Amino acid sequence: MKTKHIVIVGAGIVGAATAIWLKRSGFDVTLVDKATPGMATSYGNGCILASCSVVPVTGPGLIKNSPGYLADPNFPLFLRWSYVPKLIPWLAKYLSHANAKDAERISKGLTTIVGDSLEQHQSLAAGTRAEKWVQSSLYSFAYADRAAFDADAFTWKLRAEAGFVPELIEGAAVQEVEPILGANTQLLAVLKNHGFILNPASYVQDLVAVLADLGGRFVQAEVKDFDLSGGHVSAVETTQGRIECDEVVISSGIWSVPLMKKLGLNVPLEAERGYHVTLKDPSMRPNNPMMLAAGKFVATAMDQGIRCAGVVEFGGLSEKRSKAPLNLLRRKVKEVFPNLEYASDEEWLGFRPAPSDSLPLIGQVRNTGIYTAFGHHHIGLTGGAKTGRMIAELISGTHPNVDMAAFSPMRFN
Repeated sequence: MKTKHIVIVGAGIVGAATAIWLKRSGFDVTLVDKATPGMATSYGNGCILASCSVVPVTGPGLIKNSPGYLADPNFPLFLRWSYVPKLIPWLAKYLSHANAKDAERISKGLTTIVGDSLEQHQSLAAGTRAEKWVQSSLYSFAYADRAAFDADAFTWKLRAEAGFVPELIEGAAVQEVEPILGANTQLLAVLKNHGFILNPASYVQDLVAVLADLGGRFVQAEVKDFDLSGGHVSAVETTQGRIECDEVVISSGIWSVPLMKKLGLNVPLEAERGYHVTLKDPSMRPNNPMMLAAGKFVATAMDQGIRCAGVVEFGGLSEKRSKAPLNLLRRKVKEVFPNLEYASDEEWLGFRPAPSDSLPLIGQVRNTGIYTAFGHHHIGLTGGAKTGRMIAELISGTHPNVDMAAFSPMRFN
């Protein structure tokens, strides 16, 4: 019997993981991307395997509080006002989920994707050249005091329902655990069974090398269209020519939208402009990854320094960086790490793919043989390994032992 050939479009963490799981399942695999693997959105995340990231941004109170957030120069949410008319249709759908019932429903879906992220990445990379990048750790949430922690009660309720209950450390003990923190942080909520990636770009690139070791291949090209002349995909058309195939996986983040339009589907997916600053040669480092509640950013000690990431801006796919988000991030870093010194920093802007209902699209488009694996919003790195395994199971016929309806790529049509 002829071995099925699968083409995967997009060589970020999701595409690389999908390619490896499919190759291990016995398929012939070609991974295609117009850019270098791991150098788009996967490059710039916070490095954390955040298994507890089961809470959508669209919680109760978001609609009421949003005007205040936008008016507050110290809140990490920004808009490019010229983009607002284009944003409104997506934003209306997005805010329609800003209630407790939808947040609880979405949280259950996210838990499926990220709840065992450390185990999934360890399984993906075990025994390969990529293994060295996967680190186990604690994950701390840093608060000014107990009142600030208590204000997040709904968020911690959802995390507890997913199995994540923190140990609380208060007072001077906070600085004993994390000396990098200033005295204005008086509470740590610490979670076990988490991890981080020492260098996300290098990790993805090593995973692509693992694919080659297994007999798969990477082609640098842009996918322009699909051949669906018989109702089922038979090839992808690329800038490097036609690639015959039996099935396709679309895993190219925000750039999946125009490919979905080729299939007659309009997916409500918006580019969330995410920023990071990597602090080079720092005088001290956090002992474990942490989320700084005061600045709504994460800080992770990775091989290039301290990666500080988390500012959000809506303004489309322009590559031009805005000064205000980066200035705020640096200001917040100084506030929470007052004794930290560093030689220089590296700025970055990337585009998180944000579906209007905060859940990724994982599944087959009708019976076309084209599968989707994109739309991971803030959980791309965390959920990439699990998503790849789920797609491989779908294609191989050993269906995932989860309800896939929440992730259906057809749910918006």
